[in-house]
Amino acid sequence: MSPRRMPLATDCATIRFSIVIMLENLTFFRFRSIISLALIALFAVSAVLAQQPSPTPDTKSEKKDEKKDEKKPEPVTLAGRDSSKPVTAEQVAESSIYVYGGLGGRTTLNQIRKTAIERGKVSLLNAEGKTDEINYERWTIRADTFDKEKIRLDQEYPNTRFALVFSEDKIFGIYNNAAFTPRDDASKAFQNQIVRGLEALLRYKENGSTLELAGREKIMGVDFYEVDLTDKSGRKTRFYISSKTFRVMMLDYEDNGVKYRRKFYNYNYAQGTLVPFQTVLYADGKIVESTEISTITYGQKVDESLFKAS
Repeated sequence: MSPRRMPLATDCATIRFSIVIMLENLTFFRFRSIISLALIALFAVSAVLAQQPSPTPDTKSEKKDEKKDEKKPEPVTLAGRDSSKPVTAEQVAESSIYVYGGLGGRTTLNQIRKTAIERGKVSLLNAEGKTDEINYERWTIRADTFDKEKIRLDQEYPNTRFALVFSEDKIFGIYNNAAFTPRDDASKAFQNQIVRGLEALLRYKENGSTLELAGREKIMGVDFYEVDLTDKSGRKTRFYISSKTFRVMMLDYEDNGVKYRRKFYNYNYAQGTLVPFQTVLYADGKIVESTEISTITYGQKVDESLFKAS
């Protein structure tokens, strides 16, 4: 007797159930393999990162950022001052320095005016009471203080040409490449151009000069601060500074009993710094010198040999 067979439907159901169980097992094993691989990769990355040194803070960059954030000290000018407090001579002088530096002040003047080459014309009253028209050239090498400054002034008369040199706080002349001792009045006039000029005010701190506010005066409708400057040698010069523009419009000084007044005109900018292109010098109320600048250039190389006699 042959064995009894199960119905076909039952066989098919059994086969399907077996296939489902196999697929579920296969899916589980695949999922477990993927999870295992992922965990292995994660541990590997963690190990690599752990071996790398931790980033240290960039102190240089932080210092640079701190320097950028640091504010530069404001000049002691009259801008934004407390109106209830009196004006000081230093405030007036620093306001002028700020203006002459093209609103860059002392820093700009020091950067731009390291050297100067100036050319122009001068009208001079001679000993006979006549006026000499001469051409001039001036070379300057700027120093920290006047006593280390180097200045050469060439003057070309109709029949001759010579130079006056200020170097190492001494004055001498050069004619035909040979040194000579100039007259006392010529040396004194040359020295006064330097130590009693605009630069004396613009560099009062560097030269160790003292300032005093003498007062405030209105002349020909212009309101002036009167600032007295006394240098280390005791020479005193009064500067008349416009209360509106802070430009020096004139200065006074006395030398050997003669009262001098120098007036400044035709202000203009040269390489971003303020320059009076015309000056007039009075001696006891009489015009003795008138200077007009034709060209002035800053920052060009100036040969040191110009300040030496061969």
